Amino acid sequence: MLETTTPVMPRDGEHARGVRGVRVTWNYTLGSIVFFYIVLNAIVILNMLVAFAASRSPIDAALIALAVAAAAAQVRGCWFLRTERGRGIPSSVWLVALLAPAITVWVLGLFRPEIGFLAALPLWMAVCVIAPLLPRRHLWSVLGGGLALSIAHPVLSTTVFGNPVSAGVTGDFWLVLFYGLLLPVMVLTGLWWWDIVVTLDRLRSSAAELAVTEERLRFASDLHDIQGHHLQVIALKSELAERMLAIDPEAAREHIHETRMIAKQALEETRSLVAGYREVELDNELENAREVLAAAGAQCDLVIGRMPDDADVRRALGLAVREATTNILRHSEASHVSIQLTSSDTESTLVISNNELRSSASAGETPGSGLVGLHSRVAALGGELATEVDDNGDRFELSVRIPARSRVTT
Repeated sequence: MLETTTPVMPRDGEHARGVRGVRVTWNYTLGSIVFFYIVLNAIVILNMLVAFAASRSPIDAALIALAVAAAAAQVRGCWFLRTERGRGIPSSVWLVALLAPAITVWVLGLFRPEIGFLAALPLWMAVCVIAPLLPRRHLWSVLGGGLALSIAHPVLSTTVFGNPVSAGVTGDFWLVLFYGLLLPVMVLTGLWWWDIVVTLDRLRSSAAELAVTEERLRFASDLHDIQGHHLQVIALKSELAERMLAIDPEAAREHIHETRMIAKQALEETRSLVAGYREVELDNELENAREVLAAAGAQCDLVIGRMPDDADVRRALGLAVREATTNILRHSEASHVSIQLTSSDTESTLVISNNELRSSASAGETPGSGLVGLHSRVAALGGELATEVDDNGDRFELSVRIPARSRVTT
């Protein structure tokens, strides 16, 4: 579980290992399917070789050649299971290569009781390759048709052509029946597992992209907190210096000096943010808020109780003080501001209120887009942020409540 801190991004090496892991998983999946096909085809071909050694019949020789061709087409067709699944057969040439030799073996096997039901296996194995390539709505009907043709082969050989299954072949019956029936189960479960691996890999990639997006949003929120606050103060100090330049040059010079120092501080904090070392000190933010608001001509009453013990809570409250101060300077002509901070073993509460709202703010305008990011930060700690304008529309209050030592994990 991860705390609500800077997301840990996967390194390039970890991403490469993930890609290699997916490829290796497919190689294992493909290898197991191909192995199954090789074993079943080997059983068929070896039994045909035994029959050919006893009969020296050209039909048996043709059956062996066709069985080898069918086995080669089936093994090659397994490679399509990764790229063409659900899209249909890649081309009519491959469809003919998979079906033609298998169907020919099926037909010739009707006249060779020594081969018996083994002649139905190449067609069944070809169907098990073709079915997963087709759209899902056709998969089971194709498998059902292939199974019906495989069962029909020994029945037709015995009842129609009068060639009962040879007793010599019956010794392999249970082995071949078991592996033959297990073939589609093995193929489909292997592909199902492969789909799970691919889905997990895609989710891993999506999680990495979301982590990047979250980090960008966090950085944008921090940059807004820094630049928005300092630029507002710089604008205020510059305006005061401009007004006092003619009547009190020394005071104007002092304001210009403070403006330069604030700009320098903003630059340093921006560099620290980029380097990932920036911290927000709650007590410094409270004192800075009082000084800035006093310079703007507002009386600021600070009522500060015990500081929160949790560093994350102090950081969130410090950002709340900074954002509220910026919004007061931007959206009001406040003459009185009250900041109250209380903390106990169960929760910490910050309440900031000011009077003399401008018309846009009193009409319901949200005082600063930074409140959106601040709300997310507070919610991540399990807290609540609320804003309220009184009935007369001339007083605004921001309150933040955060439970003590709260953590949120994802």
